[in-house]
Parts: sequence; C-alpha cells; structure tokens
Amino acid sequence: MGSARRPRPSLGYEAALGHPIDETKESKSPLDTEGHGTHTASTAAGSPVAGAGFFDYAEGQAVGMDPGARIAAYKICWTSGCYDSDILAAMDEAVADGVDVISLSVGANGYAPSFFTDSIAIGAFHAVSKGIVVSCSAGNSGPGEYTAVNIAPWILTVGASTIDREFPADVVLGDGRVFGGVSLYAGDPLDSTQLPLVFAGDCGSPLCLMGELDSKKVAGKMVLCLRGNNARVEKGAAVKLAGGVGMILANTEESGEELIADSHLVPATMVGQKFGDKIRYYVQTDPSPTATIVFRGTVIGKSRSAPRVAAFSSRGPNYRAPEILKPDVIAPGVNILAAWTGAASPTDLDIDSRRVEFNIISGTSMSCPHVSGLAALLRQAHPEWSPAAIKSALMTTAYNLDNSGETIKDLATGVESTPFVRGAGHVDPNAALDPGLVYDAGSDDYVAFLCTLGYSPSLISIFTQDASVADCSTKFARPGDLNYPAFAAVFSSYQDSVTYRRVVRNVGSNSSAVYQPTIASPYGVDVTVTPSKLAFDGKQQSLGYEITIAVSGNPVIVDSSYSFGSITWSDGAHDVTSPIAVTWPSNGGAAAM
Repeated sequence: MGSARRPRPSLGYEAALGHPIDETKESKSPLDTEGHGTHTASTAAGSPVAGAGFFDYAEGQAVGMDPGARIAAYKICWTSGCYDSDILAAMDEAVADGVDVISLSVGANGYAPSFFTDSIAIGAFHAVSKGIVVSCSAGNSGPGEYTAVNIAPWILTVGASTIDREFPADVVLGDGRVFGGVSLYAGDPLDSTQLPLVFAGDCGSPLCLMGELDSKKVAGKMVLCLRGNNARVEKGAAVKLAGGVGMILANTEESGEELIADSHLVPATMVGQKFGDKIRYYVQTDPSPTATIVFRGTVIGKSRSAPRVAAFSSRGPNYRAPEILKPDVIAPGVNILAAWTGAASPTDLDIDSRRVEFNIISGTSMSCPHVSGLAALLRQAHPEWSPAAIKSALMTTAYNLDNSGETIKDLATGVESTPFVRGAGHVDPNAALDPGLVYDAGSDDYVAFLCTLGYSPSLISIFTQDASVADCSTKFARPGDLNYPAFAAVFSSYQDSVTYRRVVRNVGSNSSAVYQPTIASPYGVDVTVTPSKLAFDGKQQSLGYEITIAVSGNPVIVDSSYSFGSITWSDGAHDVTSPIAVTWPSNGGAAAM
C-alpha cells in the first residue's frame, strides 16, 4: 500500500473554483471530513480494534484485510465532486511513492466512458505498467445491464455482495402479521406501541422527499415510504421534520428483495418489495391501519443465504469491450462495519448531530477495499507476481456457491446470479494464495488490446505516456484474445463460432503437474479445448491452449439474451476456473471504443 503522501492532487479543484481552497471550510490535506475514505482505508488495512461496533450493532473485534500494510492517502474528491486532473495527479503521486496497490472506490456516472477519456483507466494503465495492482469499484448503478464502470481489462473490478450478518427489524401490523426488515436505528425503541400507519403517497410524496410531506397527515404517525430518488436516511429525516414518529421503507421492483440497514434518525426499517406491497395494501384497505417496529439487534446465521449479490451492484456486459467479462469478482459490500471520521455524522445529514468511531454502510465502495487488501496480501506472499497474475489468482479461485450450497443469488431477481452479475465469483483469500495456474499479461498485451479495439497509436500514447508512437503492427485477432482469466463471446449469428487463445503459467509446487479440463458448456453452445491436457515439466512452466465456443451443431434460437458456462483446469490439487459468457445476436447494446 505504501507509506508517503503529498497533498498536491487539488489543483484541478482549485482551477474549477477559480481560487485556492478555503481551508477554514474544506481541508486541503487528506484529512477525511466525510467518512468514506476512512471507512474504505480501514477496511483494506485497518489495525485490530477490540470492542468495535456501531452503537450496539456488530460488536466485536474489527480488523482490516491486511492490517500489516501501510496506508498512503491521496485526496481526490471535494465538496463539488471528483476532478479528472486530481484523480490522475493522485495516481501519479502514488506511483512515484512506490505503492503496491491502489484502491479506488470511485467511478464514472452513467455508462462507462471510452477508455481514452476515462481518467481512472488512463491512470490505472500507468500504475499497472509499474507493477501496481489497481482495484476499483464496479459502481452502484445496478441492476441494469451495461452499468459496470472501471471496466478496462487492466483494472480489478469489484462488485458487492452480502455477508451472513444481519440487523433484523420486524414490522408488526395491527392485524398481527409480521414482516421482516433491517435497520440500524439506535434511539429509543417503540416498545411494541402500535402507531397509526399512513402511505407517504397519500401525504404529498411517495418517495418521502424532503419538504414535500404534509405534516398535518404525517404528524404522530408511522409513514410507509418508497425507495428511490433520494437517500434512504434522508427519507427518515423528511418524516421526522414533518412530525412523523416512524418509517417503513419499502423497496420497489428495481431493488427487489435487497435489504440495506441504515442508521435512521427515527424508528425505521427497510422491507423488500413483496412485503412492501402487502403493507401498502393493508394501509389502503384497513379502516384504521397501525404498525410498530421491533428491533432485534445483530443476528449471524443462515436464515438468508449468503453471499448474495446486491441489487445496486453494477453489472455487465462490458459496455466498451464486450469480449472482456466484467465485473471481475464480488466481495462483501452490504452492511459493512469500518472506521469513521469524527468530523461527520454517520448519515452525513446536517440534522444528525451524532458522532461515531465506526459506521455500517453499503456500496461497491465497501467491496473494493476488501479486494485491495487481499491484493496487498498476495503481493506480500508472491512479490514476483504481476498485477495480472494477482487478478488471475483472485478470479480463478473465486467461489460461486453460497453457504446453502446453491449458486449465489442475485438480490435484484431472487434467482441465480450470472457471471455478468458476480463476475468470476466471490473472492476466496486462502485459495488465491495457491491458484495453481495464472493467466498473465503486461503493458504490451494491453497496447495490443487497444490496437485491436481500433485505437490509433496517438490515442494509445495517452495511456503509455510515451512520446514515441505505439506499435500496432502486432495485435490480436479479436479483443477477447487478451490473456484474460474469463471468456465473453459475442455471437453475430446462430451459426457463429469464436476461438480464443490463452497461455497459463504453472505457479504451483508441482513443476510436473498435469491439468485436465472440465467444461460446462453454455446452453446452445459447444465448447471444445485444444490440447486436451496441459502437461508441465521442469523446463516449460507456461503452456498455451485454444478454446472454441460455437453454436451447437443443431442450433435452436435461444430464448434469452445470454447463456453461461465455465471451464475448469484441474490437476487434482487445484481447480482453476474461468466463467464463459455468451451474448446472443438478439442482444446488442454495447458501444464501440
């Protein structure tokens, strides 16, 4: 992670302001006055702290993924946002300071920009070329397709998943029905007191927007609000300011059954869409609807399978390079406890006067530093590994089954997630230490990839920061030929076939290992591999293979946009797994370059 830091990455912000930063209002140093940076840094490399917790929630010892790492902090975001020039300046400073891993819980808004206009992709290329792993958030714009950002192949892109710890807070209706929800409310409980229940849509604003609730209809009542548009905790604040005494926050179809606990300012809980619809029907049909909330503290167990992929976690396919699978992996990003700044409240709302040493929040910002810390551990264990090798180890050893033995679910749909949602799977720290085989790549490979995308040598020089013009005389047959530990085929017809080439290096203890493949072909597809086994010897520790992904011999038009499978190379001691994703001709949403 490194040890030094300089406050230089502020010039872009100051240029936008038109004057120097007023340090009586905003710190120019990496001092964290918002909380996000403290939370992510402590997740990646925080020292052990006994008795950590958020009020009475999640109490116990807290520790970062790599507590032995040193943290270098570079401030790139300010009151009005994050400026490209400051992001690039900070990444350049980190490279100059000799860091091993850059953890960046920041990303573009909307669809991923072209690589040559993406400051993070450009800065990451330079860092990776110097041997630095760059780990980034996939974004919080799910569950729609093509929403993942930070999707350049040299970046380690991380989605968000749940853990097996929850903070239940049940809704109890006046008719006796109980609906489970979650909350981090830490004030006085309701003591099972039934309160009049109203729907916010009947009180001026179904989304409980600040200042739009009719206090005459809300005062003294429990309010059912819908999720969306404004911050979840802000909805509770709007209820409180209107005189309401409690809130039930209900998901809409977009978020499905995803439950995120928040530190509300009024007694409040979040419920999934199904329960929310039932509660709303109760409000509309019962002549005197009432409700209360029972807060149950911290619960660890398998009552809900874990991990599950968060509905907010951004997804593939890759908007700029459809033959590169994104995201790469998932990691814990829902209801994560980590350190917090003393300069801001846990909700970041002006009316919240509370100050805490730890906070529980959610986002791919929280999952990214988990993987950044793992990358630091892998760098320590294998200092000779390249950033691509470290990424490969994390991807090919990731697991895809939850703690109930079933494929990891997608909280947006309630059904099995796909590689466009979970990437190669959930990171497995111990397995990544000994992956058996790695797929390696370096700057020349990434230049060839950009050439294959059609980038001109002058555009590529933006990435290489080299005055000389990039050499595009050598490029791949197709972008998917980059030596990546995953496969994403895009078919142009129902008779299509693609062949990709890969090279794997044996990094296991057995220099004479023999690996054989197990193939799970996607629906409607035949997958074949040549050669049929990889036999290493003491002299040759890198071997190549070709994988052909073809529409099956008797093609049937597939009634879906995608189908998925995998290939696993095994020597009996290691399972080296790569996901396979196929995009069918009916679905074409990716942009060029």
